[in-house]
Amino acid sequence: MPVTSSRSIACFCALLIWALVPAAAAQSSPGGWQAVLVAGDNAQPVFDNATAALQRFLISTGVAAENIHRLSANADASDPSVEPATADRILRRIAGLRPRPGERCLVFITSHGQQAEGLYLARSGEVLQPAMLADALSAGCGAAPTVAILSGCYSGSFAAYPMRAPNRVILTAARADRPSFGCQSDRTYTFYDQCLLAVLPRGGSWHTVYRDTSACVAGSEKTLGAAPSQPQAWFGKAVAKLTLR
Repeated sequence: MPVTSSRSIACFCALLIWALVPAAAAQSSPGGWQAVLVAGDNAQPVFDNATAALQRFLISTGVAAENIHRLSANADASDPSVEPATADRILRRIAGLRPRPGERCLVFITSHGQQAEGLYLARSGEVLQPAMLADALSAGCGAAPTVAILSGCYSGSFAAYPMRAPNRVILTAARADRPSFGCQSDRTYTFYDQCLLAVLPRGGSWHTVYRDTSACVAGSEKTLGAAPSQPQAWFGKAVAKLTLR
């Protein structure tokens, strides 16, 4: 048997580790999320319920609590960490996300919607428009993988230009000319938010989240006898295969 020097062994080990690094990196889980969760109206509890549930879900998957920022229209929010959901505070919070290398941005906004305008912010009596959100995402997230979920009537306007970008996944609760449903005081969540929250724990790609959430919403609307809201989506080329975890 040939004699192998300790130096040769060290060199071989170093080469082996170097060769394995790309494979290990390819199999590693994606980076964490920097998240902003917004309940834009307090006329019904469904909006705050949804942001609170999504916060709990994200934390259960390993997202650090300090990386999740909740904003609410409710002036009497019992949690002091919940900020007032004014347009200025929402946009500044999103623009200040600054994800670290490997991290991604997640923005979830649930509220009433106004056709051809955007999502209503009851705290300040404003409407959050797609162009405003697009600018804030560009400032805060740059080229980082970004998921924006807009839940409200007529929210499909957020799935069009100028919101579209190669690094963005955009999901909306309805087509730009369609209402969504479930904003009753006796409900826990809206139809869309309830379906989304039920689908997210399954994991998988955001394509799957969109498909399964849309199917769930369609089933609820059929039971109600309502016209289909037709949730919309946009998947940028750079994030076409982005997964939840």
